[in-house]
Order: sequence, then C-alpha cells, then structure tokens
Amino acid sequence: MKAPGLGESQGAILDLLKRLGKATVPQMAAELGLNIETVRDHLKALAGHGLVQREGSRRAGPGRPEVVHRLTAAAESLFPRQEGEILRDLASYLIQIGDESVLRDFFERRMGSRREEALVRVRHLRGRERVDEVARILSELGFMAVVEEDDGRWLLRLCHCPIRHLVDATGIPCLAETGFLTELLGAEPTRVSYMPAGATSCSYRTEH
Repeated sequence: MKAPGLGESQGAILDLLKRLGKATVPQMAAELGLNIETVRDHLKALAGHGLVQREGSRRAGPGRPEVVHRLTAAAESLFPRQEGEILRDLASYLIQIGDESVLRDFFERRMGSRREEALVRVRHLRGRERVDEVARILSELGFMAVVEEDDGRWLLRLCHCPIRHLVDATGIPCLAETGFLTELLGAEPTRVSYMPAGATSCSYRTEH
C-alpha cells in the first residue's frame, strides 16, 4: 500500500497492522526490524494523520502492559477496494438478463428513504437559500455540490459522483438523481453538463 505523504516505514506499519489487526510497539518493531523509538515516532505521526489509534493494552510478559494499536476507518480506505467495479458488473448483469426493473426499484426506494427528511429541510425556503440547502443535502450524500451564479440564475454543480462506476453501466441512477433534485428544488432544472459525457461535473441550471 502506498499513501501520499507517508514514508516507506510508515506504509510498512500500516500494512503490518492491516495483516495483524492489532499490534504493540515491540511486536511491530520486531516484525519490521525497526528500533522501538522509531516505531513510536512513526505511530505518533500516523495518529496525527488520523490513520492509527490506540485500543487497550496487552501484557506479553513481565513489566507493564504494552499499548495496542490498530488502523482507523480512514486508514482502511487507503487499501485497494473494488466495490465500484463490482456494482458496475452487477448492474451490467441485471441489464443483460432483463432485470433492469430491479435497479429502478432499488434507486426509487433509496431516494424515497431520504425524500421526506430532505423535503422538510427545504419546504419553507426560497431562492438562493433553497438552492444552498439542496447543495448541502446532496453534499451529505457524497456529491460535493456547489452553487454558482449564472446569468441571474443559479447553477448547481455536482463535482463528484459517489457511484461513478455504476453510472458507467446504466443511466438509472442519474434519472433517480434528477427526479430527487426536481423535488428538492420545486421545479425541474436544466442539466447543462454531464460527467459520463466527459464533463468535470454534472451541472443543473435552476430558475430559482
């Protein structure tokens, strides 16, 4: 595993903790052939990056117990993942066998579970306030939404697609997204850019 800004020894510590689950400083030093103080220094730096945390202690012999260290959720995200590719392949398979309706039902249900709470948040808002709140809701869902002024109207830009691999296989999530966005804004927006078509964001112009 290689992580930006981390040295080789720090990366080796993360790899070791991933394999072992938990480890003490002496255990890590012995496994990696590093000085105990060096391991402590690296762990302090990794904890500062939010990648390692303490979890209890362990007694391995005479003397005081040794602190046990493990990876944080943030560190787990540094290791290779394939959920996106698997979702894309699953969607492709469902379409191939003629079960595309399963995907539509899933996304309708997924959006439906968020709809009521989201609508309450925007119901009494108008103009820029409403568009800003819609952007916050979408950002909470992983879309990194920003609002820009566009010739007297508002441009809502979704700078990240958290299900980009899935969109490569089917446009169903995009239809669900547009429907949800229309409900939140109270009017159907005009899409002016689209990531799958090569744009850097999915952008919508609204009359609000």
